[in-house]
Amino acid sequence: RTHAQLHAHVNQLSRTLLSLGLRPGDALALLCRNRAEFVEVFLAAMRCGLRLTPLNTHLTPEEARYILEDCGARVLVVERSLDAPGLTSASVIRLVIDGQGEVGYKTALAAHAAEDLTLEVAGTLMLYTSGTTGRPKGVFRREPEIMEPQFGGSFADYRPGDVALCCGPAYHSAPLLFDIRWPLASGVPIVMMEKWDSKEVLSLIQQYRVTHAHMVPTMFQRLLALAPELRAQHDLSSLRFVVHGAAPCAVSTKRAMIEWLGPVLTEYYAATEGGHGIHVDSAQWLLKPGTVGRMDPALGHRILDGEGQDVPVGTVGCVYFQAPPTGRFEYFGDPAKTAAADDGDRFTLGDMGYVDGDGFLFLTGRAAECIISGGVNIYPREVDEILLRHPAVQDACTVGAPDEEWGEKVVAVIVPAQGHAPSPELAAELMAHASASLARFKCPREVVFELELPHTGSGKLQRNLVRQRFWQGRDRSI
Repeated sequence: RTHAQLHAHVNQLSRTLLSLGLRPGDALALLCRNRAEFVEVFLAAMRCGLRLTPLNTHLTPEEARYILEDCGARVLVVERSLDAPGLTSASVIRLVIDGQGEVGYKTALAAHAAEDLTLEVAGTLMLYTSGTTGRPKGVFRREPEIMEPQFGGSFADYRPGDVALCCGPAYHSAPLLFDIRWPLASGVPIVMMEKWDSKEVLSLIQQYRVTHAHMVPTMFQRLLALAPELRAQHDLSSLRFVVHGAAPCAVSTKRAMIEWLGPVLTEYYAATEGGHGIHVDSAQWLLKPGTVGRMDPALGHRILDGEGQDVPVGTVGCVYFQAPPTGRFEYFGDPAKTAAADDGDRFTLGDMGYVDGDGFLFLTGRAAECIISGGVNIYPREVDEILLRHPAVQDACTVGAPDEEWGEKVVAVIVPAQGHAPSPELAAELMAHASASLARFKCPREVVFELELPHTGSGKLQRNLVRQRFWQGRDRSI
């Protein structure tokens, strides 16, 4: 798409959505892979003042339906290959990308004019984030977020001729910001990959002279796994800004990437929920290997102990961000969860860490239960609930265990029900049981059997004690 074609299609789609009865504030859901239509739907939702929720394309129909119902979607734009029976209720209008006839995306666009609309509204994004307990919840802000161009002096520092590569899933908050929203606001061309392919990444960077890309540590691992002679065949000298985050990156991995690509890596530590993030460029990181950046108390960065007091330099505590004065997030439809996350004017992701004498932050572990595998957050309790449906399971505790490629892998610790003995066959059966209801990335990759699990006197599962078993003897527990 040229920008002119994109603009025309967005006008047509906006008229389509308005003709379906959508009005400012209504919910629109999107389920599609990385493709031009993703960008069109995003821009049309913003243009019409809608509340847009992009869905993870790896979810099962049951998981996707929960989010569609929870966000109150009135219309679902869905890629035909991802459509499935039972995905939505009959009341949700479907617009099918690659579909035919009345519900076909192209057919709908062709029925409407491409001229500019005059609309005095702005839409909002409501992404679903995986926290520590329960099922996913929408991170909702009532005020639209205005995206300014990211030209010279900004974080992205775009210059004429720059090109962005979207090689991660656009439905995820980080690629959506770094690889879609910022380039769009700045007039920067975007190259979209439908899915990750290490060789193709190198070819596209060379072919399109890509300057900007967002990646996660698992992608670094896969690129470094390519044969050195294959890597040497590609000219990657155009790269100027490779931003990474979402999961901890091993020092050896990051050092190898900098040695290969040069000092073009910038790491961030931030949250979908907002607040001022922390970041570190390659030069600073090489001086402080393992840091995620310098904390700035003026921006509300703090490390607190269990009593809410600031900890001394070198002491491990819980990392907090300052909540923004306006545009604060809320968990959609869940005031109790919102209140629990709101600690006055600050909030935490549940990560533990310390600062050195120069103010640089080093993360050491996670107080929260969240599992991060390949840069994707996973609710352990959601997995537990599925496993506990199986008659052979008396108790279950899902945790993240160390994994060289993914950062963490999902492990289910199971107490078998009476009459069921631990065995490889039972482990395989439980993994198959989980895969019938959960997206593949959430499913246990290993099952460990125990006689009992630790609980508090009130009966609460002590997941951190179970998790510690897999991280003993390591400097970091994330």
